[in-house]
Amino acid sequence: MKKYKLTKNLGLKVIAFFFAAILWLIVVNLDNPVVSSTFRDIPVTIVNDDIITSAGDVYQVVGEQTVSVVVNATRDVSQEFDAEDIIATADVTEMDTATGLIPIKISLPDYSGKYESAEAVPRNLTIQREKSGKKVLSLSVKSDNEPADGYILGDMTVDPEEVTLSGAESVLAQIDRAEARVDVGGMTSDQKKTAELRLYDADGNVLNPPQIENNLGEDGITVSVEVLKLKSVPITLKVSGTPAEGYKYTGGTSTPESLQVCGKSTALEGFDKIEIPSSALDISGASGTVEKTVDISGYLPKGVRLVEEGSGSIKVTLKVEQEGTRSIDFLVSSLRINNLNENLQVNYETGAEIAIRVRGEEQRLSTLDISNAVSVDLTGYTMPGTYDLPVKIDLPEGITLEGQVTVSLTLEEKIVEDVPADETNQGEENN
Repeated sequence: MKKYKLTKNLGLKVIAFFFAAILWLIVVNLDNPVVSSTFRDIPVTIVNDDIITSAGDVYQVVGEQTVSVVVNATRDVSQEFDAEDIIATADVTEMDTATGLIPIKISLPDYSGKYESAEAVPRNLTIQREKSGKKVLSLSVKSDNEPADGYILGDMTVDPEEVTLSGAESVLAQIDRAEARVDVGGMTSDQKKTAELRLYDADGNVLNPPQIENNLGEDGITVSVEVLKLKSVPITLKVSGTPAEGYKYTGGTSTPESLQVCGKSTALEGFDKIEIPSSALDISGASGTVEKTVDISGYLPKGVRLVEEGSGSIKVTLKVEQEGTRSIDFLVSSLRINNLNENLQVNYETGAEIAIRVRGEEQRLSTLDISNAVSVDLTGYTMPGTYDLPVKIDLPEGITLEGQVTVSLTLEEKIVEDVPADETNQGEENN
């Protein structure tokens, strides 16, 4: 048998092997090529930052602490991993102290040796190193939402009353005030609630400064919220003294006529009016209307207070009239309007009144009812405008009117609502 030596035609064999390897690479790359995959917003973890903090300094990242990562791997491998498999780190030990640049390293631990390359864009993280400081701020309380209907917030106290912030001096300088924000929506009783810490700058903008720490710990902020019940109560008057001879007291009014108060349910129970005592309303020797300003805050029971601060100053009007006379404040809205032009409508100030003064026997005056006896006649008034018109009052026998009574009324063109065309046509067809 003829034997062949391995070294025979060695050159041709090497060339054949070389071309076979190239052909294999071509086939592999055509069937499973290397592709680039880009993953965005990959967070960068800073390691060995104790080098900075142990020196009493702090740092903050300039710009975003996320990068895009470009991974080159074969198609079958690239289909296996996703963004969660990528780890981006910046090691402070490799920082350029002159520029603050730290190179970002990318790794895919679960795919070690299975990908060709992985690079961050940008390739460096920039940090700014500076001195650390502390700042102590008082905590104010602010509430979100509203208690249940019929209830109002009382006192709110915060624990702790102050918060200590620590971090970069430049960041601390931006913080102007601290606030404990608590949600009181739908509350009907006192509660202790956990509050959220909010920081603001001098312009009232909310701040979320990075790497600022506080001393609140796991307990955080607790706000004790007091919830009070609301109640509207009328104001009543007690009058003392005797008017001048020939005069009589005909009644009094207060402005406002009622006030809103708040308190615990037990304090409000049985409290159904605010009474101004006679010692504050003396009409001795009066020969005309007496007006007084009374502070009613001293007439509230213990545990009850006004909802609106400063609303305790009440104006009281006590009518003292000559015997045989009576003054009546008549609402303009109660006037009977006669002979109003069909193209006009009447307008007047809401709550406006006219003063009517009549004379007669006391018995007749005490039972006098003019609710349907006051009117104006608009015959001849055909143009818009404001007019002072004489008022006609139908009085029973034995009662006379003192002086002429007038009222100011504004006449305006009547507003006619537009009728849709289809409705108009329909009406015509029906006719």
